[in-house]
Amino acid sequence: MKVLVTGAAGFIGMHVARRLLDQGHEVVGIDNLNSYYDVHLKEDRLKQLAPLPGFSFIKLDIADRRAMEDLFAAKRFHRVVHLAAQAGVRYSLKDPHAYVNSNVVGFLNVLEGCRENDVEHLVYASSSSVYGLNTRMPFSVHDNVDHPVSLYAATKKSNELMAHTYSHLYGLSTTGLRFFTVYGPWGRPDMSPYLFTEAILADKPIQVFNNGRMKRDFTYIDDIVTGVVRILDKIPLPSLSFQRDSPDPATSPAPYRIYNIGNNNPIELMAFIETIEKAIGKRAIKKLLPMQPGDVEATYADIEELCLEINFEPVTSLDKGLAEFVTWFKHYYSFQ
Repeated sequence: MKVLVTGAAGFIGMHVARRLLDQGHEVVGIDNLNSYYDVHLKEDRLKQLAPLPGFSFIKLDIADRRAMEDLFAAKRFHRVVHLAAQAGVRYSLKDPHAYVNSNVVGFLNVLEGCRENDVEHLVYASSSSVYGLNTRMPFSVHDNVDHPVSLYAATKKSNELMAHTYSHLYGLSTTGLRFFTVYGPWGRPDMSPYLFTEAILADKPIQVFNNGRMKRDFTYIDDIVTGVVRILDKIPLPSLSFQRDSPDPATSPAPYRIYNIGNNNPIELMAFIETIEKAIGKRAIKKLLPMQPGDVEATYADIEELCLEINFEPVTSLDKGLAEFVTWFKHYYSFQ
């Protein structure tokens, strides 16, 4: 099977591509290698994929309409895993245009490529950020998500709406995955595991927002990849039980589905920091700060639907996952 993985130089993209290659699939990876964070890290991720049989890489911006049209027409993909996006809640306050260009215009180009070239299934990255002002826990895909608190979240909600439109109009099978705080080796430098580990090793203070009164549904990368790859084989069908007078946001009479993909186990931020300290063997210097604009106090994934569909079950404990991350970090950056 030939699979397009967008954002292949990204954290999740690299791991998904490697799993698909391990299963014997042909993978074409694309990425624009932008400078939102260290390009060398992205290039080093690609070096992990380059020697693997069946992998090819094209440097390409998903917002480039003509290049995307040419790519889809030339390669004739069976399925697409769309992970490319401008990430980060806080950065969306600084450069909103980057989010619309990549996450909205780019996603439209992916949808058009799939529609015009008979792609069997599009699996795309949404985000737990779409839950916004929702406070009912755990977050359920059956709840309304019309109150985002960041532009990043709004673009991810727009992806879900755009995907539904293409599923309804053109019969394109689409599945959206709302990721919950993914971490692990090769992780992003703007995420807390990376920032905290880097600061603790350098004897610098870590920034603890909302005075530590935060919870996150941290999910280890291997568990996430298992879910992504399994759902790629679960092509959605129209829901026969859909009720138009009381529509369920997660299903549709079109071949469209939305799932949470997380750990179903929110962790207090202070407990998370203690686990990193244990893995490193050093205490953190904490700088307590107020809540940042665009952030939410807690995330907590209801993953029942994904469990039922693909027998999804996160198996990596926070202790083990953070130990793996710290080991990778020390090796990659040559810490003794």
